[in-house]
Amino acid sequence: MKLHLHTSDQQYQINGFDSDAVIINRQRYAQPVIVSEQALSTDWFFGPWDTLDANKMAAILEFNPEVVLLGSGDKQRFIHPKHVQAFATAQIAVECMTTAAACRTFNILTAEGRRVVAALLLEKHLIAA
Repeated sequence: MKLHLHTSDQQYQINGFDSDAVIINRQRYAQPVIVSEQALSTDWFFGPWDTLDANKMAAILEFNPEVVLLGSGDKQRFIHPKHVQAFATAQIAVECMTTAAACRTFNILTAEGRRVVAALLLEKHLIAA
């Protein structure tokens, strides 16, 4: 999937996505990433989906988001309700969607000036238990 060029004041923009990588500022990242308008982390999560734990969710909170987009690979998966509750307690909206959808939504919300963080997983890193 190729996304259209959109210029903005933000430091990080998602330019594209395919099954092997996310393209941010025209650089390919072939590993899970957390990205906000102002920050990027490439050391986040590897493992089976059901091992996504509170510590990994806490890494997302360090970005101080108002909205979290959790890109769950090629298919939509949902986080455990206890993680949803932790975000809700912190008054942070969390949406689980495919990684492709999260990439598109990230660009839309950042263009609107929202404090959004996308935590993006690639299917190849969601290894079986």
